Amino acid sequence: MPILGLSRLAKPLTSEEGYRILERDHYRCQYCGLDGMASFENSLIMTVDFVHPRAKKGKKTPENLVAACRPCNVIKGYRKFKGLEEAKAYVLKRRAELQKDWEAKTAALRGKTASASV
Repeated sequence: MPILGLSRLAKPLTSEEGYRILERDHYRCQYCGLDGMASFENSLIMTVDFVHPRAKKGKKTPENLVAACRPCNVIKGYRKFKGLEEAKAYVLKRRAELQKDWEAKTAALRGKTASASV
């Protein structure tokens, strides 16, 4: 029974459980495809994501857990999707939007820096 309005969440993963999921997915982000074994830096940002979030009563089952790079995990957040493919489509679309915004902002900043130094 929930106490003070708190509901029970699936318990967080143990290190062993997390490593099993990363190994199953070959240390590759299931959203963007980043290879966590390609470099040490890539390995540092690998996480395990609950496709159906713990905060929304997602289960700690292998079918609900995927390897994800930290940026994709953050972009997906606590949103609820019907499955991995729907979540992946959202994450990839959002990454493309964020990249476009970043490129426009950095281009504008480069333009300001170049004109200021002339």
